Amino acid sequence: MPKTTLPIADIILTTLNSRYIHCAFGLRYLYANLGELQAITSLDEFTIHERPLDIAEKLLNKKPKIIGFSVYIWNIAEITQTVALLKQIAPQVTIVLGGPEVSHTPDQPNVVELADYVVMGAGEISFRLLCEQILQGNKPLNKMIQGDLVALDKLTLPYTLYNEEDIRNRVLYVEASRGCPFKCEFCLSSLDKTAKPFELGNFLEEIEQLYQRGARNFKFIDRTFNLKVATSVAILEFFLARMSDDLYLHFEVIPDNLPDKLKQVLTLFPPESLQFEIGVQTFDPDIQKLISRRQDNEKTCENLRWLRQKTGAHLHTDLIFGLPQDSLENFAKSFDLLVSLNPQEIQLGILKRLRGAPINRHTDEYQLRYNPLPPYNILSTRDIDFSTLQRVNRFARYWDMIANSGRFPKTLPLILADSPFKRFLQLSDTLYAQSGSTWKIALKRLFDLVYRVMTEEMDANEVLLKLVLVQDYQRSGQRGLPDFMQQQSIAKKHKTGTANKRQSRHSS
Repeated sequence: MPKTTLPIADIILTTLNSRYIHCAFGLRYLYANLGELQAITSLDEFTIHERPLDIAEKLLNKKPKIIGFSVYIWNIAEITQTVALLKQIAPQVTIVLGGPEVSHTPDQPNVVELADYVVMGAGEISFRLLCEQILQGNKPLNKMIQGDLVALDKLTLPYTLYNEEDIRNRVLYVEASRGCPFKCEFCLSSLDKTAKPFELGNFLEEIEQLYQRGARNFKFIDRTFNLKVATSVAILEFFLARMSDDLYLHFEVIPDNLPDKLKQVLTLFPPESLQFEIGVQTFDPDIQKLISRRQDNEKTCENLRWLRQKTGAHLHTDLIFGLPQDSLENFAKSFDLLVSLNPQEIQLGILKRLRGAPINRHTDEYQLRYNPLPPYNILSTRDIDFSTLQRVNRFARYWDMIANSGRFPKTLPLILADSPFKRFLQLSDTLYAQSGSTWKIALKRLFDLVYRVMTEEMDANEVLLKLVLVQDYQRSGQRGLPDFMQQQSIAKKHKTGTANKRQSRHSS
């Protein structure tokens, strides 16, 4: 297996992941396609929680001539600080940037001014050519380099670069296709002309090798996994033939494309082995048209119901608040409809300004005002004021803590009743008024807060509320008693281990 971490290296490929569990998939592609330069290249990953000064020291200890950074919306602030330090300490080191955050001129962050070169777009071949020129003393005059798109069958796949630590403890990213044929304006994939598949036989051979090495957690990053159903079925059947208790697959799927052939295969998977990320975003047809989103809402609802009723798949669905033309009242309709379809999770995302995304054409007309600092979240629109956006930000955080966490399965229906958005917003507003925070709330305290708000402000039946909260608290396995349970007797619950604890809570 190639050794990707060297004590001294002429070239360093690096990035700052949001968490240790994540792997830098793009860097592995760059390394896999470096050819002879691999022998003098080190691949080093950090996280955004490490100090830029420490990162700079570790990088410079390897005596590099070139450092390539992979830049995203979640690490732009920390990479900017790191690059600024490197340019102060070792200005002779050539800094090369790549990634979606720096690939769209003229809309680029300040870190571009600090760097020597920027490879925009696909970099597997262009980065290697650039490094060859620099090391030969033939530096290009142009700072901005447009990456060369190459046929997928010309690329060396990176899967052998996952080491034993990655396989044991990290999420393994894989892709059976690249690109997206849809034009949803909030997404950078709308800039793609189409989706292109990797040759299926070669791809499955690579996945087989990973599987034989012990890999059991695969996250497919295909934007439209179920676009070509025959390929989707072949991949699913590949994993079905290797099914084990610890196999876990994540796919992003189109919600309105679920033909019978695909349904038949999905019913064969055991519970908790599949997770589907399903981007609904909005059910409003006028907004969908405005942002160039093609979605059959009726078919989407039908498919979500079928998935919940006929499969054991975990459904992680997405809605976006802050889209142009939307309002709080209108968003509530999409939210309530999605709640009625009963997915295990609803990720309530706040619109973010992605550099190069076509939705930016609506900024003036709909008065879209974004945070100037990453992650560039929307602050207000023509139809949604700042105060309302702050309320929904808190709603999203509390929803994640209470609903998406799976820790309140008995209590949640009592909270939502027949007006899910309205009632949870009331809960959210009051929780914030009483706690003053959406962070660092211990679970025991959260149970007490929910009990207090529900009884004092939401006219809950105290006997029934206490009954369901006790059941949920016992199920959580937490030590100690919330205040409202001081008189309750709690039986200890046997603790079981699983690779996907959050998901299993929804099915227990």
